[in-house]
Amino acid sequence: MSSSPAPIDAQALEELPGFYIRRLQQIAVAIFLEETQEFGVTPVQFAALTAIQREPGLDQRTLAGRIGFDTSTLGSVIDRLEARGLVVRSNSPSDRRVRLLHLTEAGITLLRDIDPSMRKAQLRMLAPLPPEQRLVFMDMLRTLLEANNVLSRAPSQA
Repeated sequence: MSSSPAPIDAQALEELPGFYIRRLQQIAVAIFLEETQEFGVTPVQFAALTAIQREPGLDQRTLAGRIGFDTSTLGSVIDRLEARGLVVRSNSPSDRRVRLLHLTEAGITLLRDIDPSMRKAQLRMLAPLPPEQRLVFMDMLRTLLEANNVLSRAPSQA
């Protein structure tokens, strides 16, 4: 007769890495939005704009893979960026079903202007760590993400 482990009680949440990861993500978004509020861009929109800037002309499916975001939801993100005049979509010359993405001048300007605020947000996220631990923490995050990427609902293909 095997006994199953006791259920986790509410006090044990503090022993679960998932609890801390979820809370840290909430904090990271809050800091990003606070520092970049004048630009009205979410972290996902920022990631999309940055990826499009890096690879002008990529399609939405490839963009979703680059930033690890669900393809069905990414369409509405691109819709909002296009409505704001930050991104334009054009038909692919080789496949009319595929829409290619490019930044507009306004999108390029926004990325240039938001950069100091975005960098300040990143520094604030890491500020509680002593400087010598920040690179170690970033390496650990990369290790966890790379090792678990295939388990994501939207695996990154970067």
